[in-house]
Amino acid sequence: MRITDLLHPDGIRLHAAAADKAAAIDLLADLQERAGNITDKAAYKKAIWDREELDSTAVENGVAVPHARCAAVKRAGLAAMTVPAGVDYGAEDGELSTLLFMIAAPEGGGEVHMEILSHLMVMLMDEEFCRKLLDVESAEQFLSLIDAQERVKFPEEAPAQPQAPDHALRVLAVTACPTGIAHTYMAAEALEKKGRELNIGVKAETQGSGGAKNILTREEIAACDGIIIAADKNVDLARFDGKPLLRTPVSDGINKPQELIERIVDGQAPVYHHEGGGAVEDAGESEKLSRRLYKHLMNGVSHMLPFVIGGGIIMALSFLLDGGAAGTAAFGSSWALPAFFNKVGGIAFGFMVPILAAFIAQSIADRPGLMVGFVGGSLAATGATFAYFADPTVPIIPAGFLGGLLAGFVGGWFMKLLRKACDKLPQSLEGLKPILIYPVVGLLFIGVFMCVVNPFVGMINEALTNALNSMGGSSAIVLGALTAGMMAADMGGPINKAAYVFGTASIAMAAGGFSPVMAAVMAGGMVPPIAIALATLFFKDRFTAEERKSGPVNVIMGLSFITEGAIPFAASDPLHVLPSCIVGSAAAGALSMAFGCASPAPHGGLFVFPVMHNPLGYTAAVAVGSVVGMLLLGLLKKKKG
Repeated sequence: MRITDLLHPDGIRLHAAAADKAAAIDLLADLQERAGNITDKAAYKKAIWDREELDSTAVENGVAVPHARCAAVKRAGLAAMTVPAGVDYGAEDGELSTLLFMIAAPEGGGEVHMEILSHLMVMLMDEEFCRKLLDVESAEQFLSLIDAQERVKFPEEAPAQPQAPDHALRVLAVTACPTGIAHTYMAAEALEKKGRELNIGVKAETQGSGGAKNILTREEIAACDGIIIAADKNVDLARFDGKPLLRTPVSDGINKPQELIERIVDGQAPVYHHEGGGAVEDAGESEKLSRRLYKHLMNGVSHMLPFVIGGGIIMALSFLLDGGAAGTAAFGSSWALPAFFNKVGGIAFGFMVPILAAFIAQSIADRPGLMVGFVGGSLAATGATFAYFADPTVPIIPAGFLGGLLAGFVGGWFMKLLRKACDKLPQSLEGLKPILIYPVVGLLFIGVFMCVVNPFVGMINEALTNALNSMGGSSAIVLGALTAGMMAADMGGPINKAAYVFGTASIAMAAGGFSPVMAAVMAGGMVPPIAIALATLFFKDRFTAEERKSGPVNVIMGLSFITEGAIPFAASDPLHVLPSCIVGSAAAGALSMAFGCASPAPHGGLFVFPVMHNPLGYTAAVAVGSVVGMLLLGLLKKKKG
């Protein structure tokens, strides 16, 4: 089976025009449907967008390769489209994408079609080949070029080798991306190609969704100068113990292959020392303590958010359905339907702290940390203490979000140390570690630890809760401006996430579950896309034609609390766009606090306005902040042309 077995004329569109990324995805999904590769276009597009949220699938050479594996795919297939004018697909180099391939992979997968898809990734690294594809006038010519290129790159009579036989392999690599389809193979090809140009032997193992390919042998590892791990997911590093090793995002494997190879060859990579137990370790001088802490925290937050968002919005619906009971103790559960929503949402929301702690600990200590973190987070949420077990009438104060953070980090580090200590046990006891030693010792430790620290963390948590609930006047306005402004500072980066995590934690602290901080945070996240959309309408000469076409989409994204719609504009002109958005967001957050707005839900944007405290005031806050951002954009941005 070859590429042309997966790509048919019905799945090819030449000389297309796409206003933006969303339009390009729509056109490609239509081609997949026309080619008969998918059964449910809406479900397939959702899978595509879920993948795009992880990282843009735009790569160099003006190429974008959106891809997804899902049950809506009837058979493995490709769709292709040329866009001579280009479309902003979010490429790291800022260039427009002119050649787009969309990959549809069935949920069950299969090694044969994954090998074909890896062929495609390798072929698209050839700039001359991409230029030729853009110039063709018919689908048949398009297919003919692909077939000819594949026969050159992957002749059937001889398996592809990473290097010529007389090349000594000096640098080894492992590449992997979250879905294991596109970036995995492109990073491998970029590293091997650059190795050939530098006359340095390079071999890359690809850990794709079809399994590991081109696997590094024990002999190759022993003889090489060092290893590059270009991956955005966990890779087991145990086999590289004692070797120089660099760990980097998969995008660096695609965009910085020469720099990575030269660092290995020049002896600039630190030696990796594995701590045993098959744990995944961070290596490389770029992995500073602050970065590791952030990664562990974000692992917990990313797993926590579905519980917080889903539970919070479902609970908000219970208040919307139970408006007649507003102001009473039964608000949100005075009759069957809102009570159902309130209970289901409350259960999901109640998992926030245990899930946060569990996946922080799992990030630090791998699987043995998961149970310890989950139990520690649950003990933090309940506020368990030794005094309570001795006398159940003793009042308890939940340690809440702060206790969950402590449980996750301490539990994870304890399990990491325990695994290191257990490496000294006889080999005959190896099987007892995961089924007896780790769970029993870890559980006893976290139980004792949390019962000791819960009273102290609970007091801190109670003080913070009281401070937030009693905050008023200028201090509340300053807090609202600060947290909302942070949402626009890097639009999805660490500062944005810090503000959002603080907002979600404040819901649990707030009286009645209605958080003024969360309302300010949400307002801050809504303003940037709306402000930009308004600016493209009222200050058209500050934007390109392509940017003006994207403006209306940003209104929808902003109203839905999707700040990322502003990222392409901020990336193209950060010195003018970011200050405008930050000031606009800060104004919205300050007004939200001043108007006494509060939200029971951590997401939802416009759709949760009705259940907020003072929804009219909140609408006004978002509107004013958006206008402020728009006016600053019109003032600061230079005219185009």
